[in-house]
Amino acid sequence: MDKRIYLCLAHMSGNEQKYIQEAFDTNWVVPLGPNVNGFEDDLKAFVGEDKEVVALSSGTAAVHLALLACGVTAGDEVICQSFTFCASSNPVTYIGATPVFVDSELDSWNMDPALLEKAIIDRKSKTGNYPKAIILVYLYGMPARIDEILAIANKYNIPLIEDAAEGMGSLYDGQVCGTFGQYGVLSFNGNKMITTSGGGALVCPDVDAKNKITWYATQAREAFPYYQHESIGYNYRLSNICAGIGRGQMTVLADHLAHHRHIAAMYKEAFADVKGITFHDNPSSRYNSNFWLNTILLDPCIHVKGEENAYAEAVKGAVGGAAGVVHQSGAVHTDCEPNRNVEAMRLALDAKGIESRPLWKPMHKQPVFAAAPAYTNGVSEDLFKRGLCLPSGPMVTDEDVNYIIKSIKENIIY
Repeated sequence: MDKRIYLCLAHMSGNEQKYIQEAFDTNWVVPLGPNVNGFEDDLKAFVGEDKEVVALSSGTAAVHLALLACGVTAGDEVICQSFTFCASSNPVTYIGATPVFVDSELDSWNMDPALLEKAIIDRKSKTGNYPKAIILVYLYGMPARIDEILAIANKYNIPLIEDAAEGMGSLYDGQVCGTFGQYGVLSFNGNKMITTSGGGALVCPDVDAKNKITWYATQAREAFPYYQHESIGYNYRLSNICAGIGRGQMTVLADHLAHHRHIAAMYKEAFADVKGITFHDNPSSRYNSNFWLNTILLDPCIHVKGEENAYAEAVKGAVGGAAGVVHQSGAVHTDCEPNRNVEAMRLALDAKGIESRPLWKPMHKQPVFAAAPAYTNGVSEDLFKRGLCLPSGPMVTDEDVNYIIKSIKENIIY
């Protein structure tokens, strides 16, 4: 194998250049313009005409603005899913609010509805107030038990924000994920289902909500012939150039979704009879994941070649490779880490030119959130210790998948 197989890289449609060139030709090289408007229209057509969409600079920005729109202020509490990336909980701290972490259930790996209600009731008894919002995540594209979670949110009159950054195109009972709650978050980072190189969007319930979000995202300017500011705003609008990339990407979104699901079917079939490996599939016919990242669990009882050297030296790079600058601590272990067989498999695949990655480390186990309230059941910690993400993107071919499967099987010791 003379190439490296990455987890999930963007794939251009060929139509992006047309929209980018139009932006240059018309001198719309700013964070607004025809491509932004067109991209928002395309997204609205995708999620549903009863919704409105604001294109933003990132999915994280979308979470932040959704929290502001829900009235979250300093001192409030916001319930967050623990088993996910930090981008859904970090914006809570931007506002000065406190994240309250809730663990997952085993079927979807997303927020446990029973534990959610327990957390709501307990926070009310401890603080005298209900949490101000709930942020649910569609982990790796898998829909959550959204009907139960939405019913609980409505019961206690708490707005629900759906973080569908990984779940674009996923469906629950045939409805697009990100359209059930008050707001829905989308991401167009370079590794998502479609990309604008960097960007995101917020799905809003109506025109008034869209206008408010757009106002926040453009520095909260008042209607005067000069710059008048009566509220704090943010520079969160998507550029017209990036939106042009997004418009081109929308033309291949259906193809990308079909490809991810095709790869999932290949992994599922290949690992069905492999003792000690479990592929994470749709729990029932109500779920229709986009399989943004395909994931497997390795039973602690199986062994992998090189397991004795799994944590022999400190990692010098970072999860996500070139995704950003990292702080090198020099430490080899933390108090919660993947099992040795999982790390050994990651290293074995890396040696064969295959990028794989541990599952998200739960937020309640992150040092930065050590003081945050958490309602846990052990599910996310156990999954983190046993799980591995496999290459799943539109650049991954059937030949690649077969090579990945063969490499995994060859490194198991029975």
